[in-house]
Amino acid sequence: DAGADMVETNTFNATSIAQADYGCEALVWEINAESARLAREACAAVEALTPERPRFVIGTLGPTNRTASISPDVNNPGFRNVSFDELVQAYIEATEGLIEGGADLLMIETVFDTLNAKAALFALDDVFERRGARLPVMISGTITDKSGRTLSGQTAEAFWYSLRHSHPLSIGLNCALGAKDLRPHTDALAQIADCAVSIHPNAGLPN
Repeated sequence: DAGADMVETNTFNATSIAQADYGCEALVWEINAESARLAREACAAVEALTPERPRFVIGTLGPTNRTASISPDVNNPGFRNVSFDELVQAYIEATEGLIEGGADLLMIETVFDTLNAKAALFALDDVFERRGARLPVMISGTITDKSGRTLSGQTAEAFWYSLRHSHPLSIGLNCALGAKDLRPHTDALAQIADCAVSIHPNAGLPN
């Protein structure tokens, strides 16, 4: 009703890794599929009123609550509480559900660790290859504070160069900073990216 052409699924934490905190790992495929189905249903209802204007469902893949690049223990910097392969398997399961539910494209969002995003991209390639069809992929990182870097230490430019090999539909930034503070980093992306650039700012950092 607000005029959006694209709507995201409510699946930010719908991976087995994130859902393990609640004992809901077994429900991950269903959560993703049902969320995509509901979003597709809402899009179809609006499209029926304005058939000349299609609406699209973005299947959302969040960052999980673990990081492949950073130790959760400051006293043991080499320790990791998740492996790359574990992330890949979690993203494969979520992606399968999103596609079955009717997602038109997929977005790896709120990326604070680029290695997590690479695991998601690896998972998407696996799913696409097995299905024999690809969906457009959007990528959106998050600048964690006014230093202008992600949690794993990358600038917006470095973030793009780390992921450009995946040829995304769009690259962008979301979460954390408000529109004013996020604008310079989005501008930096726009200067170098050879795809669309997106921006989904928060209301700003807490005072």
